[in-house]
Amino acid sequence: QSLFDFRLVSLPQYQVGQLYSVAEASKNETGGGEGVEVLKNEPYEKDGEKGQYTHKIYHLQSKVPSFVRMLAPASALNIHEKAWNAYPYCRTGNTHTPTNEYMKDNFLIMIETWHKPDFGHQENVHGLDADTWKKVDVVYIDIADRSQVDAKDYKAEEDPSKFKSVKTGRGPLTPDWKKELPKKTDWPHMCAYKLVTVKFKWWGLQNKVENFIQKQEKRLFTNFHRQLFCWIDKWIELTMEDIRRMEEDTRKELDEVGVRVWWG
Repeated sequence: QSLFDFRLVSLPQYQVGQLYSVAEASKNETGGGEGVEVLKNEPYEKDGEKGQYTHKIYHLQSKVPSFVRMLAPASALNIHEKAWNAYPYCRTGNTHTPTNEYMKDNFLIMIETWHKPDFGHQENVHGLDADTWKKVDVVYIDIADRSQVDAKDYKAEEDPSKFKSVKTGRGPLTPDWKKELPKKTDWPHMCAYKLVTVKFKWWGLQNKVENFIQKQEKRLFTNFHRQLFCWIDKWIELTMEDIRRMEEDTRKELDEVGVRVWWG
């Protein structure tokens, strides 16, 4: 499990900030003929849960480690993602459908997220059984801790320890910001608890690939939420209607380079 502790925004604010940041990050990261192919994007309702269902294929030929590209056929480098977004609960992937057509049941990436209006102190928020919980590795991510950021990813303009929000007055974040936050009664807070499950059954590569994927998920969570906080003045006044218009504009822009993206 990766437990991501993110504060300084409320639950409704985080939803807007998350969608805004996904749109911006997608424009920066896609291109070159690779990207996201959307197969389905539709509302869903099941067992009283309502949200947006998406089925995407990620074409990742240049994104995976070289040792995987050398051993795997091209079809193994396309990752299927089925997502159910019923904010504040979101789930990506499940145990019933394959993540990869080549590896089928031997490959799984599943991310379950609960967004809670707390300070990140809840244990086992996903309700795992006792035996499973004992095997979980809990990782706390601090967006203000530069040591958690790879040197190649660091950008001064996306450093929460340097950023000061003009519109909200939040930041810069000191090394003790988590201890200081509860004293700031006018600052909202929330925590995203992410449970990341990875399975890669390939003799000789299982542990290496599973560890690589978990490391990359932590890297993505860290960098993305550092950006989200430092972009707060760009999205804090936006509505969900504004976000949907922005997503459509971004989709059209990416269509021009052969990439299509949807944010559920």
